[in-house]
Amino acid sequence: MKRIVTILTDGYADWEIALLTAAARGFYGVEVVHAAPGGQALLSAGGLRVTPDLAIEAIELKTTDALIVCGGSVWQSSAAPDLTGLLQRANAAGVLVGGICDGTLVLATAGLLDQTGHTSNSPENLIDTGYAGGPFYWDVPYAVAVDGIVTAPGTAPVSFMAQIMTGLGLGDGNLDYYVGLYAAEHQAHLPAATSQQGSAIRSSR
Repeated sequence: MKRIVTILTDGYADWEIALLTAAARGFYGVEVVHAAPGGQALLSAGGLRVTPDLAIEAIELKTTDALIVCGGSVWQSSAAPDLTGLLQRANAAGVLVGGICDGTLVLATAGLLDQTGHTSNSPENLIDTGYAGGPFYWDVPYAVAVDGIVTAPGTAPVSFMAQIMTGLGLGDGNLDYYVGLYAAEHQAHLPAATSQQGSAIRSSR
């Protein structure tokens, strides 16, 4: 059985890993566990109180197939835990490493993006990490997977989920269909739908 370990911090962006967690655990039967600093309970950005499965310090890479860093406001603060050693060891051991939104800052700080194609919320988002990967930045709105490293802007949880599952060797027709269902929403002329909804609201007043 494949095993995904997702690192959460206080104020983590709950929507960024929701699809990954649900698809991996509920459909593919992947073991999904969550780790946090000290194993302490957390409050997500959306107000969800969660108790992690283990402390970051207790993560065992030999039993981990993918190590994910969820985004959150803490990664741009002095309270951010230092994951450099853990991420470097994971990458060297062939563990799939993923970061979404400000989780990409952690990968950049660890030097994992210096020579690898990657993305984030914007090129400027990574500058303060001091990394040297600017020439390898992909300015795209979807997740990027290169050399066992998956990165994504916070607005791309669907493609992030798909790239992680594919990286674990679980990509198939079912996954393509699942992604297609979400893609259909963005092909439905949302501006017009929004305008019609606004008209309906105004007419009901």
